[in-house]
Amino acid sequence: MKHISILVPYEAVPSAIVDPRYMFTAINQFLVSAGKQPAFEVQLVGLTAQVPLNNGAFAVNTDVLISDLKKTDLVVIPALSGDMKAMVELNKDFVPWIINQYKNGAEVASLCLGAFLLASTGLLNGKSCSTHWMSGNEFRAMFPEVAMTDGTIITEIDGLYSSGGASSYWNLLLHIIEKYTGRELAIMAAKFFAIEIDRKSQSPFVMFNGQKKHEDEPIKLAQEFIEHNYTAKLSVDGLADQFAIGRRHFERRFKKATNNTPAEYIQRVKVEAAKKQLENSSKNINEVMYQVGYNDVKAFRAVFKKFTGLSPNDYKHKYNRQAAA
Repeated sequence: MKHISILVPYEAVPSAIVDPRYMFTAINQFLVSAGKQPAFEVQLVGLTAQVPLNNGAFAVNTDVLISDLKKTDLVVIPALSGDMKAMVELNKDFVPWIINQYKNGAEVASLCLGAFLLASTGLLNGKSCSTHWMSGNEFRAMFPEVAMTDGTIITEIDGLYSSGGASSYWNLLLHIIEKYTGRELAIMAAKFFAIEIDRKSQSPFVMFNGQKKHEDEPIKLAQEFIEHNYTAKLSVDGLADQFAIGRRHFERRFKKATNNTPAEYIQRVKVEAAKKQLENSSKNINEVMYQVGYNDVKAFRAVFKKFTGLSPNDYKHKYNRQAAA
């Protein structure tokens, strides 16, 4: 039997505590109904016996304190809410316990913004990690030694798991269920909870909002120029000349400030504009392509799929009510 420790950090997202508990206990119920032994012992683990959440709107009674739990098999870190620097500091007393459990053989899984607390342990340094796409830039700034993977729903390396944004943690839970109990139970859980099994990417849900929390004013002006002129034929050479910066130096500064090369930034701005038109208009793919500054259908489709994980046509049918109907 695997021992599952679901942490209850201060100001965690309540559903990210309840949902994994429900998933693991449901698997136990499936097994018991089939005349088999349960697979998991599930406990809520905290720093105190009762943990207030959402500024006191909710409270969770923990099963055990970290000081009393010496050994576990899986540590689940739920999503945090609020200011991430403040939340990591508020919950820093979990960090030595998580490190100790990992060194003693436990695996550790972070759900969504729980990745910030996992990364604060240092266990992810030099490794890859997923988190909510909207917090990617903040995560990179706080943890430069961790490789944040854009668009990925599940990351697993050396017994450390992380998931993408919001409800995508259900897919990580299914992944762990399959690893611990087998494919059959994972499929049963997917059907019971109505989850699309084997979903790999959060790219279709990403809304690009260029990183502007930096102090490089010429680069910020270049970003704004791209965003206001994405329909024009833009080039890296032209942008570098316009802002009187040598091309190689411009590219280095742009990448450092935004986490994108200038060419990637142009592409992402165009794709974001195309997504909005595909979601809200009756225009066909070619009309949208021309309006965001592309003339080559093949190139447009390739770039669009690179950033969304879907073809323009599939994206339109997924998000445009009229097209779906």
